[in-house]
Amino acid sequence: MPLSDLGLIGLAVMGSNLARNFASRGFTVSVYNRSPERTNEFIKEFGNEKLVGTFDYVQFVRSLKRPRKIMVMVKAGAAVDGVIADLLPYLQAGDIIIDGGNSHYRDTQRRSKELVASATGGKKIHFVGCGVSGGEEGALHGPSLMPGGSKEAWQQIKVYYQAIAAKDFSGRPCITYVGDNGAGHYVKMVHNGIEYAVMQLMAEAYQMLRVVYKQTPQQIGELFKKYNAGKLNSFLFQIAVPVLTRQDELKKGFLIDAILDRAGAKGTGQWASVDALERGMSISSVTEAVFARSTSAAKNDRLKLSKLYRMLPTKGGSTLGGKKFQTILENALYAAMISCYAQGYELIRKAAAEEKWEVNLAEISRIWEGGCIIRAKLLNVLHSAYQKGNSKNSPLLAVPGIVTLIKKHLPELRALVSFAGTTGVSTPSFSTALFYVQDMTTERLPANLIQGLRDFFGAHTYERTDRPGSFHTEWNQRTINN
Repeated sequence: MPLSDLGLIGLAVMGSNLARNFASRGFTVSVYNRSPERTNEFIKEFGNEKLVGTFDYVQFVRSLKRPRKIMVMVKAGAAVDGVIADLLPYLQAGDIIIDGGNSHYRDTQRRSKELVASATGGKKIHFVGCGVSGGEEGALHGPSLMPGGSKEAWQQIKVYYQAIAAKDFSGRPCITYVGDNGAGHYVKMVHNGIEYAVMQLMAEAYQMLRVVYKQTPQQIGELFKKYNAGKLNSFLFQIAVPVLTRQDELKKGFLIDAILDRAGAKGTGQWASVDALERGMSISSVTEAVFARSTSAAKNDRLKLSKLYRMLPTKGGSTLGGKKFQTILENALYAAMISCYAQGYELIRKAAAEEKWEVNLAEISRIWEGGCIIRAKLLNVLHSAYQKGNSKNSPLLAVPGIVTLIKKHLPELRALVSFAGTTGVSTPSFSTALFYVQDMTTERLPANLIQGLRDFFGAHTYERTDRPGSFHTEWNQRTINN
């Protein structure tokens, strides 16, 4: 029997669809799942000459061409380590393991080191941590792929992964080699953080339209459809329309009104926020989106407190006409989304410098144009702006084309945030998107007062604007009582 081009372990939805995607491109794929029943089900439903079921690691490994290329699609964490440990006795030097799950990038860095260390019995096993975005449909028809790790391995696997990737606006595969060790999973983590922020912006827009302007889900869906036909064109706005306009099958009305307002999370947004804090970076819109999900989870407390605070105003609709607001909202969303990308890109830039990754932000923008959850027309704008600015790694807010867009749309983001404050509707991600741009473009912030206070109570010293060095003042403690 001919040997398979690739192997794939883990036949849950993402793994199954990726295996089918590879097979549809003409590659033979050996599949393995810890449950033989699942393997049998998969082969029975989708099996053909390109999909080969195997039922133990010996059979699985022996069915693959050398160097073996094995994609692992299991739950992040201990399960990945378990699969690697089970595989190692059967692998040979030069074989390649590709982790396509949502692993933490620190785990990917550790695994990369372990697999070339003496602990593997002297075998140099290549390891690739590959971010995969697009959900189950993307996995089947074309995801955005963010591989990082062994560059030598990338050269050997790219023909397969380029074939299954989505296409950008120019028809090129939405995949690029991101960088060494954990770079691919890091960029995927930031992608997910931006995804959190964009969805939160959409939710805040929905809330203002629903609460202040009393629009129905149908009306909001029609407005989002209009937005999606313009500069806000994106997968998320596209799918928001059926989510908003779907009728409930269990009772009269819109399904959206029957969905509990408690949002789940799988942790990648939190990972991005914690990593930003540890690196001393601000991704405030992402973090506010994480906090918003935490607040939504406190449903019982919110129910009780809402009865105590019914006097809070919700009156803004009378001061800003609906049509005018819709225009302001569209432009505010655009500016806020650029701010969210700017925050995420700055985190990538800082991490790349500290981890010694050579990450190309123009390429990151390009591979997010298709396949992934945040795919949008805006990504093509960012990619083009980087290209025209002749820089692949500048701060996004410094790229000439983006400077023009921010200047054009920021006044309406400012107007939206100001207006929202009068309505009683919370807009944390809109607000932080505005504040991030304002602060990053302000020459002098009030941190000098903070430094003065720190020196007063803790002798922490401060720097001066007119000469180098650290300084301390013996503040007059008696002034406190005067």
